[in-house]
Amino acid sequence: MSTKRTVHRHARSTPSAPQPTAAFVVTAADCGLLLIRLTFGLLMAGHGAQKVFGLFGGQGLTETGKAFAALGYQPGKLFAAIGGLSELLGGLGLALGLLTPLAAAALIGVMINAMATVTGAHGLWETDGGVEYSVCIAVVALAIAAIGPGRLAADRFLPWGVGGWKEAAFALGLGGLAAAITLSL
Repeated sequence: MSTKRTVHRHARSTPSAPQPTAAFVVTAADCGLLLIRLTFGLLMAGHGAQKVFGLFGGQGLTETGKAFAALGYQPGKLFAAIGGLSELLGGLGLALGLLTPLAAAALIGVMINAMATVTGAHGLWETDGGVEYSVCIAVVALAIAAIGPGRLAADRFLPWGVGGWKEAAFALGLGGLAAAITLSL
């Protein structure tokens, strides 16, 4: 036996509560995260372009390669290209919110190398040549991997587009592994 339920609506014209919609609403948090990604990512990409292409007052690959060789990276030019491209592509990835955990890993790996070979012996503060700047870059990259790139990102519809513990662990683990391999060569 089936029963029918009838819903009675009152004829009163009272305004109903706003109904949630599927419309895309940009929040202040979305814009804030985009601002961080764009500023940080594009500055890191520019830093890499200095090394690789000599743009923005940089020395270019040949001179940067000599500096890398003086730090013990052999062949210097190859390691300069790897470091510069990691900064360039990692920065662009974060700016676009594209392959965010991988982009973060690239920057984390480069910064671990910078701390181990250049700035680590000088303490914390940048004014003494210390690790301050490299730590900030690595932490911001890791935080973006953990938080996710936000809704205004190319990764928005991909599984890692929301960030999380796995994405952060991936970025830190891969960046650390790449740095360890590079430092052992």
